[in-house]
Amino acid sequence: MNLFEIILLSVVAICAIVFFYYVPFLLWVSAKVSGVSISLIQLFLMRIRKVPPYKIVECMIEAHKAGLKDVKRDSLEAHYLAGGNIVRVVHALVSANKANIDLTFQMATAIDLAGRDVFEAVQMSVNPKVIDTPPVTAVAKDGIQLIAKARVTVRANIKQLVGGAGEDTILARVGEGIVSSIGSSDSHKSVLENPDSISKLVLRKGLDAGTAFEILSIDIADIDIGKNIGAQLQMDQAEADKNIAQAKAEERRAMAVALEQEMKAKAQEARATVIQAEAEVPQAMAEAFRSGNLGIMDYYKMKNIEADTAMRDSIAKPLAKQPKK
Repeated sequence: MNLFEIILLSVVAICAIVFFYYVPFLLWVSAKVSGVSISLIQLFLMRIRKVPPYKIVECMIEAHKAGLKDVKRDSLEAHYLAGGNIVRVVHALVSANKANIDLTFQMATAIDLAGRDVFEAVQMSVNPKVIDTPPVTAVAKDGIQLIAKARVTVRANIKQLVGGAGEDTILARVGEGIVSSIGSSDSHKSVLENPDSISKLVLRKGLDAGTAFEILSIDIADIDIGKNIGAQLQMDQAEADKNIAQAKAEERRAMAVALEQEMKAKAQEARATVIQAEAEVPQAMAEAFRSGNLGIMDYYKMKNIEADTAMRDSIAKPLAKQPKK
């Protein structure tokens, strides 16, 4: 084999590979054998539009075998070009058809483009899912804290998957319902005796409204007793009242000390005034002598009175110091 023949065979092989890549003849044969009507030109145009023909044909064969008539080639291509998962959509349609769930191709593609797993949603509609809530803490009217755990059995609501709230909303609403139910109970003992009263009350509130799920049942898995919140609040209130009373007593004591200091200051001021007045007496007497208002005899009488007063004081002091019999 010369060089020309080798080059010729290489060119033929490359052309054959390119031809069978753009014109998947074997895939067309597989589709025809499976009963799917599709032409080679359509498969060639899929390559041009950068749509994988193997995925499209595989989905069409699966839908045809399952008896789905509303799954068309153009719809599959459009959904793939829009960024959807055509394999997951077809799987979901087949599962829904076998389970007698009303799910159209348009609804399935809308759910898939919304970011939800449509196949998982169909499976959840057939086999409900159990969601365990985190511990929910609530206080009954008698002040006893209860810690409850619940199991929520839900199934997907196909019609509300687009725009419906998710699991977090379900858990939040169930937790709110448990808190409300325990809080309205007169005693924690009644809750412990009848935990099903919580689930019945929560179910009656229609917590699945506006969500992508339908709540089938709410079962209380466990209830534990927590702290005595009522007693703790009373102790805190008593401590606060004691601190307030101590603060008021300290305020009254400070005011009494301030009043005492003020009275002492006034007494000192009065004594200073008396001393000042006594210091002015000799000057006044001298002025009275000069003006003739005070005579020498009047002065001696005043001195005699002062001497008598001093003598009485000296006699009275030793008597006051003697002990009582």
